[in-house]
Amino acid sequence: MKRSRINAIMQDAAEMIARHGFVLPPFADWSPEAFRAQAAGTRIAQARMGWDITDYGQGDFDRMGLFLFTLRNGLLSDLRRGGGMCYAEKLLISRRDQLSPMHTHVVKAEDIINRGGATLVVELYGSDDRGGFAPDRGGMVRCDGVARPFAPGEKLRLAPGESVTLMPGDWHAFWGEGGDVLIGEVSTVNDDVTDNVFRDPIGRFAEVDEDEAPLHLLVSDYDRWLA
Repeated sequence: MKRSRINAIMQDAAEMIARHGFVLPPFADWSPEAFRAQAAGTRIAQARMGWDITDYGQGDFDRMGLFLFTLRNGLLSDLRRGGGMCYAEKLLISRRDQLSPMHTHVVKAEDIINRGGATLVVELYGSDDRGGFAPDRGGMVRCDGVARPFAPGEKLRLAPGESVTLMPGDWHAFWGEGGDVLIGEVSTVNDDVTDNVFRDPIGRFAEVDEDEAPLHLLVSDYDRWLA
């Protein structure tokens, strides 16, 4: 993705988030230079909180992509010892008909919440006995606390205010239907480096073409900028 496109997506996303009454934390406004001066050694950098825009390495953000902002995140070390900050929270934007492709998580359980906008479609499949994608298996999820079964390939349609709880092994893809959707994600500790398992051989992060200076750093920029 061109950095100029990433910068424009950040600005559009910030406007949509504000329209829905959410305010991003102060570090969302830091320039790259301010981030490098202030974030090193903080939980922000350590837990990879902040801006995240991906085309899954496919080069077509409008067709397959996602905007994310990690608001808070614990550490895997806390989760492994069973105490401390074992949770995470994100805001996401799924654009109209923009696919976030089929995947599951090994560790993370998550609530996916339609915070506002259009309808959020979540396509669901179950796992085989080894946790792999199973095209002929359904499963069970909770929608706003109420357990309900799903058939393989079933598409849940979540209106604003509605949510689904997904457990490790629940394979899912999602997109906006009829317009863009602001999504909340509340989960156990988030690890986007190792805990995303995609059905197809795609990447989690975008490759960036530096055609202009970054407006804000992406979480995938931290290793290089903070080294």
